[in-house]
Amino acid sequence: MSQTEIVYKSIGDVDLLLHAFRPEAQQGGRPSSAIVFFFGGGWVGGNPEQFFPQCEHFAARGICAFSAEYRVRDRHGVTPIACVADGKSAVRWIRTHAQELGVDAGRIAASGGSAGGHVAACCGVIGGFEEPGEDPSISSRPDALVLFNPGLDLTRAKPKGHATDALTMEEREAISPMLHVEAGLPPTIIFHGTEDKLVPFGTIERYARLATDAGNRCELIPFEGREHGFFNYGRHGNEPYTQTLEKADRFLTALGFLAKPQSAG
Repeated sequence: MSQTEIVYKSIGDVDLLLHAFRPEAQQGGRPSSAIVFFFGGGWVGGNPEQFFPQCEHFAARGICAFSAEYRVRDRHGVTPIACVADGKSAVRWIRTHAQELGVDAGRIAASGGSAGGHVAACCGVIGGFEEPGEDPSISSRPDALVLFNPGLDLTRAKPKGHATDALTMEEREAISPMLHVEAGLPPTIIFHGTEDKLVPFGTIERYARLATDAGNRCELIPFEGREHGFFNYGRHGNEPYTQTLEKADRFLTALGFLAKPQSAG
């Protein structure tokens, strides 16, 4: 496995990086699938290192894995709308450069936790919010979604000072995946704690039900008694971290993004 940093987007004097974890060799010489992770932090802060352990896991399994930087309020003075635009730019950059990366442009997954889960979900569910000047003929929609306690409804009441305060209600609705469910969405798996106080479990249940009723594949994996951010490396002795990785691995294997482990026969 090799790790490199790649500038995927420049906005003024800000260079946004993809931290790339690439497998040592492509399986059978064929292009690999890819997965890009977006960190959490309420669209205010956060760090791509959050998902380095997951990237290392998937690179070891033969996937080209990325942890993306994107603009946030405290460092760049932006609203969640810019976060979404950056997420779409990251997916589009990977697809644009698929051949040189050794990646299958039709097997790109997006993932993330909390606000990063919202960014990934918007890439898969909501049209528009593309960065001006990019090539619209190259899709920014991922082919699968792996979401960790994602924000899916920005219209819910938020505490004063929340990052969504800078958005009008119309803008909140426009980037709320809950309000844009339709047929033909990417296959999705969602990991969520039943005791999440920031993103109520019932909200995610509703989203999964709407997505399934519309004919989409949407698997909700509840984690009983777990709080927001339960899945992160180092939490709870890494038990949930390991469990979510195992289930994400099986999900992506079923979609053809991963080969079955040799031990699976």
